[in-house]
Parts: sequence; structure tokens; C-alpha cells
Amino acid sequence: MRVAAIDYELCKPSKCGLECIRFCPVNRMGSKAIELSPSVGGKPVIYEDTCIGCGICVKKCPFKAISVVNLPEELEEEAVHRYGVNGFKLFRLPTPRRGKILGIIGKNGTGKTTALRILAGELKPNLGRIGEEASWDDVLEHYRGTELYDYFKLIVNGRMRVAHKIQHVDRVARYVKGSVRELLGRADERGLASELAEKLGLKEIWDRDIRKLSGGELQKLLIAAVVSKDAEAYFFDEPSSYLDVRERIRVAKIISTMLPANKYILVVEHDLAILDYLSDLISIIYGEPGVYGIVSRPYGSRAGINHFLTGYLPAENMRIRPTPIRFHVRASAPAKSSAPQTYLEWSSMEVRLGSFTLSIEGGEALRGEVVGIVGPNGIGKTTFIRVLAGEVKPIKGSVTCSGLEMSYKPQYVSPDMYEGKTVEEVLRDANPNSLASGSWLYTELIRKLGLPRLLERDASSLSGGELQKLAVAEALAREADIYLLDEPSAYLDVEERLTVARIIRRLTEARGITAFVVEHDVSIQDFIADRLMVFRGEPGIRGEASRPLSLRQGMNTFLKDLAVTFRRDPETGRPRINKEGSHLDRLQKKKGEYYYAV
Repeated sequence: MRVAAIDYELCKPSKCGLECIRFCPVNRMGSKAIELSPSVGGKPVIYEDTCIGCGICVKKCPFKAISVVNLPEELEEEAVHRYGVNGFKLFRLPTPRRGKILGIIGKNGTGKTTALRILAGELKPNLGRIGEEASWDDVLEHYRGTELYDYFKLIVNGRMRVAHKIQHVDRVARYVKGSVRELLGRADERGLASELAEKLGLKEIWDRDIRKLSGGELQKLLIAAVVSKDAEAYFFDEPSSYLDVRERIRVAKIISTMLPANKYILVVEHDLAILDYLSDLISIIYGEPGVYGIVSRPYGSRAGINHFLTGYLPAENMRIRPTPIRFHVRASAPAKSSAPQTYLEWSSMEVRLGSFTLSIEGGEALRGEVVGIVGPNGIGKTTFIRVLAGEVKPIKGSVTCSGLEMSYKPQYVSPDMYEGKTVEEVLRDANPNSLASGSWLYTELIRKLGLPRLLERDASSLSGGELQKLAVAEALAREADIYLLDEPSAYLDVEERLTVARIIRRLTEARGITAFVVEHDVSIQDFIADRLMVFRGEPGIRGEASRPLSLRQGMNTFLKDLAVTFRRDPETGRPRINKEGSHLDRLQKKKGEYYYAV
């Protein structure tokens, strides 16, 4: 079976020689495997029943708009939904279970949100049939004899009410009006609005118009609204986006403890530690982004995430990644040499921005190390990065970095930053070598972030996730002595986050340079950081930044403030959050070992 997908936003027949059609061997023998079709605006259509999967059209397309993938024939019977001719195709669905939290993990563009919309009853699956609409009777017949049959029967009978926290929280302000108090008041069917507002810190913005809320405030508001609903199923699509570590753990506790028992709960999440903490079961969605996605059988939480990291799914006998991802235990910063070289120094500093004051303890960064930066939102982490970049001047103290080139990736990426440039021009300006097909920058960064297919696109027209990937790639592609990366994993999926983390480590070690990374995903900080700077204080009022501490000391300090302990997974080495009050949690707190690196 072949799945052919064409990205019609990238496809431009008027600007190419239509070599995809002219060189197709099936066409040249008198049949039709690909041709221009008026049904898609005069652009090519690939006929999967006659296509032989030779891949010539894929190689000939100058815009990287065509993908053709060979899949096992038996998968066709498990097709769930397809978005039109040569559109994305989803196989199988996650199977929700009453009283269990089902976590969903996978690459962006492989169908996680589509699966949630189908299970929420917002999108009727067409069972992969193009040009005809499947009825709910067809769907029930398709799933007869499976656990999903009873689930879809509740949808068909109108008894499945779903409270769905959507992925793109920034869109809410366009359609909903009113204050935080008014919105939660309308959503509150379980009498929990006031308690949830207290737990999530929404009381401080109780009367604020939702159009004036930040991304993190909108995220917490929507989570509170969904938990307040009296529903049969609760879906959370990326609930940790925009939130700091403290808020992520707080949200995870609310989802796991404050929802009614015996309900269906699904969570899509890219933060491995939070997903592991929340979930009872895990379904992995694998495939080719934008082309097809396949949903795995459900695994136990620990086993599912470990299978995802090792890249092999035993129930499917399927390898989804050529090499496993492993976390290496580092109890302290590794010795870079017999005499580590100080690369950057700063004295004790004080910064004032309006009514906010940041005090920074004097410190230094060593050649070839990654300094992680952790702390709550609004505590001064971005301000410190901007001080190092020279954008903000301290009123006391200074930074010593004479002659060092810096590459800065800001926290917020705006389309205006790239006005009038294509993606290719942005990357070429950063480093021409990043687009050389044989270079490791192209192989390990540009290609793995999926940027080659966007090279012809106007950079200012990219989506939020695509913009973020471009900004990260641009910053890392530059030749620099110091890399300043503010939340590089925002909007990225797990594999993209780990790709960025790996290249940051390789850059620092191979070039002997230094990177400062602000990051809320504890798993990613654990993966890349040699030392940590811990920011504490009162968000929006005052912040205090420590000097760079050893990874163990920094994590212990940070996690003690959160009252959370971590353990290590013996198979992959990844950090796992201990359940509050568990034997291991109590034991580690008693010993003062909140971060178990050994």
C-alpha cells in the first residue's frame, strides 16, 4: 500500500517544469500515476492505486512538496481518517479507558490533535474514504467487537459530553469575551471555580479581560474551565505549554486528583516528566509528519515512554527511530580539562526594569559547557539573558566578555523579525554552510527540524511552531562564541526538543564554546546542562539569581523549592517525578536528595 501526500501550499506548478509528471515511469508507459487535476486547482494529483512508489516525483520536485511512503497492505483496514486527495492519513485511534489517564506522545504533524477531535466527536472519521462521507453506522460497524465500539456508541447516542482543552490557547481571545471571573463562572458546573483559581494563581487576574492575558494565564484559565465542567470525558491538548515547571506540576496534580473518578481522560504532552507523572497508559503516534500517522497499542506509562525513547515498539514489532535516546547521568559538571578555562565572567549585578528588581550573584561560565537556567515565569531569567546579550544594562556590576561573538535566540519570536525574507535566505544569512547537504548542521539540525521543505516559503508567513524552529536553527547555525537560547523547546515536539538539545551539546563540546539555556522542561535541562543557575524570588516584583551551581546542587536547590523529588529510570536514565507522599518521595526528602542523579 502506498500513501502519497502533496503539500499544496508548497506546490507551485507555474514555477517548475512539472518534471514530477514528465519523468513518472507509469505516465511514460501510457498509464496515469500523476497528473494535473482541476479538483485541486490545477495542481498534481497522485493516484495511489497505479503509483509504483519509485520516488522519482519526490526527487524531481524542487519545492519538496511530494511524499510517497510504502506501508503494509493490512494497515489499509485500520484507516481512520484522511484529509482529501493526497492529504494526511491517520491509522488507528488511541483507546480511552474509564478511570485511567491515557497519555499520547508523538511528533508534531502525525495526527495527535486529529485523533483527539475524532474522539471528542468534533470530527466524524471518514475511514480513509475519499469523496464520500462515512456515516456513524459505518463507524460503529468498523469498530464492532473493540473497546472503541462502546465509546463511539456513547457519541452516537448523544451521551458522550467532552470537555476539551484545545492546543492553541491564543485563539480563545478571538471568540470568547469577558473577564476571568465571568468565563470561569459560566464554565463552573462542579462548584470548583474558586478553588481552582486559588490553586492556579488566577485570583490575581480575577477581573482582567481575557484579551489582555498572557499565554500562560490563558492556559491556566482554560485548564480551570475544563476541569470545572461536568463531562463524561476530559481532553487536554498540550496543557504545559507557556507554563513554568512549578505551574506544570501544579496543573498535573489538578488533572490527576480533581477530575471525577470513572471518566475518560486523555492528555497530549511533549514534556516527558509531566506526561509520565500524569499517565496510567501511553499511546505512541508515529509516522511521517504531514503524510501519515499510526497509533500504537496502549502501553504502561513507564514502558510506553521508554519504548518511545529506545525507538522500538514490541507490540507492533516496529522500529520508529534508528538509534535510541538515552539520558546520561552526570552528578556534577564533567571535567573539561585539567584546568577549565573561564570563558565569560560577571560581577554581582543589579538590574531594574520598572518596578521589577533582579539581583545576580557573581559567577563565570567555562569553555565548552552548557549553563542551564531554571526558575518561575516573571522572575528575571529572560532579563539575565538580555543582560548577557547587551540589550539591558545593569545599574550595578558588569559582564566581562570582550571580543566574544554572541548568538541570541529570544523568548518570543515574531513574524516581523523575518519580513521580506524566505526561510532559505534567513538560514543562508546565518551560515551558508547550514544549507550544504553534506554538512552536519544540515543533517543534524536543518533536516531533522523539517526545514528543507519550507525553504521557499516567506519566513514571515510561517506558523508559530515553524517560526520557533526557524529561530532556533538560525541561532544555532551562526558561528559564535556564546549561544543565548531563551526557551528553545517551546512549540517543539519531543524528538525536535531532543534534536536541539543534542546539537547544543555537540556545538559546545566540539567548538569549545559556551551556551546559556533557559528551559522549563526538566528532562531537557537534565539532558544538556553541565551546571545550573537557579532563579528565585517573587515573580514580577523581585528576582535573585544564583551563580552557576553543579547540576546536582542546582537541581536539589530548585526541586526543594518545588517540594518535588525525582528518580532515575534504570533503563533510559531519564528523570521521573516521584508521586507525592510515596515511599521514595518521603525517603529522598528526608535525606535532602530531591534530585537523584546516582
